[in-house]
Amino acid sequence: MYLSRVEIDVNNRAKTKDLTHLGAYHNWVEQSFPQEIAAGQRTRHLWRIDRLAGKKYLLVLSESVPDLDQLVTYGVAGTAMTKSYDRLLDSIHEGQIFQFRLTANPTYSIIKPGQKQGRVVPHITVAQQRGWLEKRAEKAGFQIVKQESVDSDDPESTLAFDIVNREWPMLHRKAGHGVRLSRVTFEGLLRVADVDEFKQTLTKGLGREKAFGMGLMTVIPEA
Repeated sequence: MYLSRVEIDVNNRAKTKDLTHLGAYHNWVEQSFPQEIAAGQRTRHLWRIDRLAGKKYLLVLSESVPDLDQLVTYGVAGTAMTKSYDRLLDSIHEGQIFQFRLTANPTYSIIKPGQKQGRVVPHITVAQQRGWLEKRAEKAGFQIVKQESVDSDDPESTLAFDIVNREWPMLHRKAGHGVRLSRVTFEGLLRVADVDEFKQTLTKGLGREKAFGMGLMTVIPEA
């Protein structure tokens, strides 16, 4: 696996004028793998938009190395880079604690009597979105680290994670009108509970709308 990053050239509006919706970002990512396009063998590319120290980045996780010339299409010249992710994946062990960052699309299904398939709707409140991640954690191979609570009556303060961004970016689908997707970024501390499941979470993503910038979790070992 490979983790790639490029700084988006937000100060060049002429260059980035096409990046008005999630589909444009998805196309940018896909075009960064011309060899896959030529071979007709597309693989899943997880990606997300990060904002760090006043700069905006596109982050991509992929099975093959992207074409850096394509990856910098809407980026600042010289900022596209790729590194192997396998060393980190191979070093993961049970009980290990990581700092994590996850951008996801927290949703749930409403199933009415007589229906086999439910209607997917987004979680709206901060409490609902936090609850979504808490419920997903075990099956995803990790536990959210607990911390000492200043207020013992506040259950949320016992879990070491926060929501650092919430927004509703636009997605223009091929058929019908555009829709806005709930995009939520979580940061905090986790403990690895199941190594195999956790690796699946890191490489396959968590939640829905993975093609449109959701589901990518990245981790840094806690010192």
